[in-house]
Formats: sequence, structure tokens, C-alpha cells
Amino acid sequence: MQPTLREGAFVFLSMPGAAYGEAEALAPVASFAEDEGLTLVVPKDQADTHGHTYDGVFRAITLHVHSSLAAVGLTAAVAHELAEHGISANVIAAYHHDHVFVPAARAEEALHLLKALASRGRS
Repeated sequence: MQPTLREGAFVFLSMPGAAYGEAEALAPVASFAEDEGLTLVVPKDQADTHGHTYDGVFRAITLHVHSSLAAVGLTAAVAHELAEHGISANVIAAYHHDHVFVPAARAEEALHLLKALASRGRS
């Protein structure tokens, strides 16, 4: 696992009644259709430009590791490591990589912890 900190800050938005494609101008990096509305993860500057409010600002750490979508344990290990240090982790598993959204103020600390975790895994 090679964690890298992605450039920029991100926010989570909920758009009740929205459908895929309606928020294209926000340049979402992730989306999920929930009963309550369309959840989007968007660059903070896009949310600000379009007047959206949000509850927190996050940075994304991409885990560069080749693993199956059916693999067991990676998300749990990452979440556990961050939780041990009081850092929330919002993990999105995509086709090629997992992406961990952590509070922006603690992103560098989270990156350091995940690099240490990866190093222990290679030992």
C-alpha cells in the first residue's frame, strides 16, 4: 500500500431529489444515490463557488494498492489505525484504489500514520 495525499480540499454534499448528471458543474469526484438524496463529494472551491453549505472539509488519501473489490481487511485496518489516533475516515472504494477522506486539518498526520501502517505490512 502506498498512500498519497491528493491535491485540494473536498466536501460532502447531499442534494435531495437530484439525479446523476444534474450537478455536473460541481465536478464531483464521487457520488452515491441514497434514499434521502444524491450524495456528492466535490472540490471545496466548487461548492463555495456554487453557494453550497457543508459540515466539514476533507483531504483525500489514495491508497495505491492492487487489491480485489472482494478483498477482506484493508478498509478495517486503515479505519482502525486512524481511529486509534482520533481521526475520522470516510473510505470510498473505487475500482482501482481506495480513497480515504480525512479532516483537512489532520491530513498530514493521517498520511504519516498510513505510511507507517504500510511499512509495518512490508516487514
